[in-house]
Amino acid sequence: MTINCSGQLIDLSTPKIMGILNITPDSFFDGGKYADMDAVLNQTELMLAEGATFIDIGAYSSRPGAKHISEQEELDRIVPVVEAIQKSFPNALLSIDTFRSNVAKACITKGAHIINDISAGNMDKHMFETVAELQVPYIIMHMKGTPQTMQQHQTYNNITAEVLKYFSEKIFSLRKLGLNDIITDVGFGFAKTMDHNYELLANLEMFQSLNVPNLVGVSRKSMIYKLLETSPLEALNGTTVLNTIALLNGAHILRVHDVKEAAESLRLVQKIKQHS
Repeated sequence: MTINCSGQLIDLSTPKIMGILNITPDSFFDGGKYADMDAVLNQTELMLAEGATFIDIGAYSSRPGAKHISEQEELDRIVPVVEAIQKSFPNALLSIDTFRSNVAKACITKGAHIINDISAGNMDKHMFETVAELQVPYIIMHMKGTPQTMQQHQTYNNITAEVLKYFSEKIFSLRKLGLNDIITDVGFGFAKTMDHNYELLANLEMFQSLNVPNLVGVSRKSMIYKLLETSPLEALNGTTVLNTIALLNGAHILRVHDVKEAAESLRLVQKIKQHS
């Protein structure tokens, strides 16, 4: 299973790590941590050295109830970061965490490679045609509502079946537009209760029926720290446990704040799989 990043084929039959780089002041774990360009470049260098294949750059906070910002503010935050990382690390594969087609296009034009859309096209009617035109790998996440309203949309009859149906329909629409590389993300924590999150993780193997890679993003989320009665700061061990389970259940990409620990999980799981 491969994806094409600007002519470079990335083999996902061995899972890969995506390092999170939030350049927002209010993200739930690392908001404000990378406010200046030196901090951005230092963190990028560290994540690449620790084993990240992709760097996922986000300039719009999608935590529950996060402040909505304008398209221009998002562009002003993210474009200089893409340009700086491209200049310092020309071989880095950059993913852009945005639901806006204009932001996606601007960043791909500046040298980014992947679009990671929490809304799977629902928050910008031009996104599907834009990614199809750009022919870049496109990550579609499951969410109901918006980051501001999603906690009011946690009702399902059968969450696994409903998320599978959601992806089937999205993939069908994207294939009709000619998009080759599609990646799914079940959206842990987005319009889901604690039990919904764990049910989806337990059923992750079922998503292989879609015949596209799947990305798992559980890093330091409330499904970990609320269950363990700790905090995002203390949720690294729980994150590592769930990342390991995700890999055993067929995850192709782990999206994480802590690259070194995720890379170690991956190495250990790969060793186990050699003997199974």
